[in-house]
Amino acid sequence: MNAGLICLIFVAFLVVMVLLSAIKIIPEYERAVIFRLGRLMGPREPGVVFVVPIIDRLIRVDTRVITMDVPAQEVITLDNVTIKVNAVLYFYVVNPQQAVTKVMDYVRASMQIAQTTLRSVIGQVELDQLLAHREQLNEKLQKIIDEQTEPWGVKVTIVEIKDVELPQGMQRAMAKQAEAEREKRAKIIHAQGEYDASKMLGEAANVISREPIALQLRYLQTLTEIAVEKNSTILFPIPIDTIKAFMDMSAAGGLNGAAHSGEPGTTDGSSRLTEKLS
Repeated sequence: MNAGLICLIFVAFLVVMVLLSAIKIIPEYERAVIFRLGRLMGPREPGVVFVVPIIDRLIRVDTRVITMDVPAQEVITLDNVTIKVNAVLYFYVVNPQQAVTKVMDYVRASMQIAQTTLRSVIGQVELDQLLAHREQLNEKLQKIIDEQTEPWGVKVTIVEIKDVELPQGMQRAMAKQAEAEREKRAKIIHAQGEYDASKMLGEAANVISREPIALQLRYLQTLTEIAVEKNSTILFPIPIDTIKAFMDMSAAGGLNGAAHSGEPGTTDGSSRLTEKLS
């Protein structure tokens, strides 16, 4: 009796273990691919999945986005500059059945494709294009890698070039080039400012020549600016136009005096000079 009870408990335990092994729970971010006696039975959706123990084999495939760093690759650009470039790859599985049956390890295969494509694409462009048009190269890399991984049921969404390591000599040369470019821009801006200032001064001179009163107004404005500074000594520049009237009056007075007394005085002076010479 005891032996029969033990056998019954053992059989019940085996049945429970078989039932537990036949029940699989697939989370939302995974898909299950089932093989029955080696034949593909197709993928299974998330939830509870029943499999036949020993006969069925279940393979889980993660459908979340996988982020993978592409190791630094030493590449020679089109203009013969040796650089090191690394990138980051974002991809996910869209067809679990193909990801299991078409390639042995889709993650490793995607990594190798990304490395070879990165070296190939960078080797076809010049260094300046790599530094200035990185977005275009990212799009080109994404398109090429996605086309090659499509038969495996893998979708590549983003490929980004992370870092470009330049030789020390090239870094110094680029720094000198950037410095020279900034100096060139500074000189051009300074020359443009001088040109604009000369044009404005020319226009101001034309206005003053047409309207002499403008010079007087400018003089008064200058006096106002000087008074604000609170200097101990203030020099007042007086334009010639201001004292011209007084100079004209003084000159007119001198001419009138010479007209009234010039001839007798001249005669007497001439007589005295003649007497002294004789």
